[in-house]
Amino acid sequence: MHVWFLRNTGFSVCKKYNNLFFAKSKSYSAMTNLEEKSKSKSFNGWQKVYTHDSSEVKCKMTFGVYLPPKAETEKCPVIYWLSGLTCTEQNFIGKGGAQQYASEHGVIIVSPDTSPRGCNIEGDDDSYDYGSGAGFYVDATEDKWKTNYRMYSYVTKELPEIINTNFPVDPEKASIFGHSMGGHGALICALKNPGQYKSVSAYAPICNPMQCPWGKKAFTGYLGPKQEAWKEYDACELVKVYNGPPLDIYIDQGKSDNFLKESQLLPDNFVAACTESKMPVQLNMQEDYDHSYFFISTFMKNHIKHHAKYLK
Repeated sequence: MHVWFLRNTGFSVCKKYNNLFFAKSKSYSAMTNLEEKSKSKSFNGWQKVYTHDSSEVKCKMTFGVYLPPKAETEKCPVIYWLSGLTCTEQNFIGKGGAQQYASEHGVIIVSPDTSPRGCNIEGDDDSYDYGSGAGFYVDATEDKWKTNYRMYSYVTKELPEIINTNFPVDPEKASIFGHSMGGHGALICALKNPGQYKSVSAYAPICNPMQCPWGKKAFTGYLGPKQEAWKEYDACELVKVYNGPPLDIYIDQGKSDNFLKESQLLPDNFVAACTESKMPVQLNMQEDYDHSYFFISTFMKNHIKHHAKYLK
């Protein structure tokens, strides 16, 4: 793909993507150095990986994008995938099994990294559940983290603008899903932005981070000790105040998931909050499945089908 930039006009032009042309007002400087790092043919489409300098998280970010065959001739709906703790964009690309179903339904899938990288923040590589690989999709407010750890704004603002500007996407047709920490991210992004996403689904999401060890650790570090601020990033709290188009929330949870047994995920709390708020939710408890990508890939067809229904 050849990318041409009109640096002094306020517009970026992505030229010659299979004879499609796109232009849009540019507000994120990150778009000035989008670089394709790899591409692989998959189910007659292309799985690609890009890097760019992010103005939100102040470092180089990486994301994957699957372009179905349909994208060669027309704009397509887009589904954003958010990964879980310790993951990069590569986990979903290589293990999720989404390309076949994205190809069949003619949807683009975007899979970003889970945190900033290489920011030289003291302690950011010390544990698997906090810092690198564990951005929790919040905008940090604590001094140590607030400059770089702005994954919520990256996912909901900067990344969509980059995708809408540089790829054959219908910006009015977007959905979001994710796994574990990324399931939490998908839920809060949809609930905090009524109308931005047509649908939302999750695998084994961290449903009530204010009440689980992972969430308490991350929220204390990124947002400070005042729990009132935590409510802005807890799906169980956000669903209570949601005021927007109906969301048909779809969740798969493995019954043999060790993190379910350790009370890290708390799906029953979210179902109760949805029931109280009259928010449609479907929780599928899957016998014998754990927290792994074997679980994710098994039910990928169902999740893509769920989103495709709302992206027509």
